[in-house]
Amino acid sequence: MSKKKQPEAAETEQKAAEQAAAQEETAEAAAAQPAEDWKAKFEELNDRYLRMAAEYDNFRKRSQREREQTYSDAVSHAVTALLPTYDNLERAIKAETADAEYKKGVELTMNQLTESLKGLNVTLIEASAGTAFDPNFHNAVMHVEDESLGESVIAEVFQQGFRIGDKVIRHAMVKVAN
Repeated sequence: MSKKKQPEAAETEQKAAEQAAAQEETAEAAAAQPAEDWKAKFEELNDRYLRMAAEYDNFRKRSQREREQTYSDAVSHAVTALLPTYDNLERAIKAETADAEYKKGVELTMNQLTESLKGLNVTLIEASAGTAFDPNFHNAVMHVEDESLGESVIAEVFQQGFRIGDKVIRHAMVKVAN
């Protein structure tokens, strides 16, 4: 009987060793599997983080552009409301008067308004007689044939134009020659 038990014991030991080896392989595979799961999870979370960071950066830049545009639009609206005053002061300066103090007061008021506009980064559009006509900045309301002036040259300025940076607030109203 002892001889029978020995092969059975050896067989049992061998089965136990095989089971232990199989469990060890399963444990190693299971250990490798969570590492791959964690790596995939990390890659997914990292991708989500990078996308969210890019979205936030785009949002921040868009918000900054919108704030700048809103400021520019507000200044443009305020300046547009002041332009009739500028036009009237310009007419008052051109008008003849015998009262020198009155004329000086109008000129000082015009200078103060011009300086205030410069403080808001509002610039005059170059539109004087003899300069080239640019449809982006000038509005031609009259046309005249004049041999002394060249092709598409401003002959006379009726109303001064203004702009903030590249944005035109009001086109200069001009008479164009040839």
